[in-house]
Amino acid sequence: MTVDLVTALARARTPEPPGPDTPAGPPVRPWPGPAHPVPAARPGELDLDRLLRLSLAAQDGTGRLRPAASAGALHPVDTTLTVGPGCSLPSGRYGYDPLRHRVHRLGPVAEGTRPGVAVALSVTPRRTRSHYGHRAWPLLLLDTGHAAGAVWRAAGESAEADLDGGTGDPLATVHIAPGPLAEEPPDRRSAPPPLRGRPAHDALCAVLATAVEAGGGELSWCVAVGGPRPGLLEQAPDGTLRRLAAGEARPTLAVWAAGQAWLAEAGAVLLAHGCPADADAPRIRRAHLRAGSAVHLAHLTALRHGLAARPVGSWQRADLGAALGAAPGRDWIVHGLALGARPTPGTTHPEEGTS
Repeated sequence: MTVDLVTALARARTPEPPGPDTPAGPPVRPWPGPAHPVPAARPGELDLDRLLRLSLAAQDGTGRLRPAASAGALHPVDTTLTVGPGCSLPSGRYGYDPLRHRVHRLGPVAEGTRPGVAVALSVTPRRTRSHYGHRAWPLLLLDTGHAAGAVWRAAGESAEADLDGGTGDPLATVHIAPGPLAEEPPDRRSAPPPLRGRPAHDALCAVLATAVEAGGGELSWCVAVGGPRPGLLEQAPDGTLRRLAAGEARPTLAVWAAGQAWLAEAGAVLLAHGCPADADAPRIRRAHLRAGSAVHLAHLTALRHGLAARPVGSWQRADLGAALGAAPGRDWIVHGLALGARPTPGTTHPEEGTS
């Protein structure tokens, strides 16, 4: 898979609209060989059945509802498992089918493979390009980051995530050692717009803190709020919120986020920003993968605080630094998470994904 990420990202950031929709193709990579169920774990084994159900498996018959968000609910991320000793599957390489929760054995593993499982995440670009056209590649990377975040969160303390960018395939890998998994995370749903009502101060602090910690310093983070004192808030050294800039930013964010007008009335909008125009391909990959993973974890934190939340991944002309008076091209919005104080009771949305 070869793509000029620098050119792809530069084009995706322009106001050029995507072309007409094209066929998305099969929703799952056509793995060779027969499909096998994931067996139950015996004492002392890593429970791959539970791990995959909590992180990647589809939760409905259409395959749209999954633990990780995806732009347009197109789910382009493909998963390969390298299973070593200490797992509920025999050692080997497997392709995973998240719609049927089945694995296809691809071959043996090398001698000396680490105990546990390495979850390698790749993409089928056609699925996302079918709707987003030239805007697809940033979304593909963000989707991969969300999937990596879901695997990492399900695995708990035994997980090591590789989101460093690189240049090849897979885009991201999460290694999980044998051991107990994390408690079941809250049921992730992307709330339907509108998402009104400013979240409480402690909830905003918690969501922002999660994003900052999970982002690993690759990007900067802030929250846009309205109300009597609208502006952009960032994390202070003591973990509270301090003012980064004054003024109402949400209407501009709505224009930058592919014209999604509802964003102008969102209770708050968490923003990941950075990744300058001269970033090379590894930095672009690293920034978007980490942004996706961090927003996934921030989304779960928002749910634990009773908020409504929806990832927002498509951004055009979103040069936040230039809008705040800094040099242009240095500080672009990479990802976002719209937040509302209260979910609307009894509502669902047909596309459980990012906008």
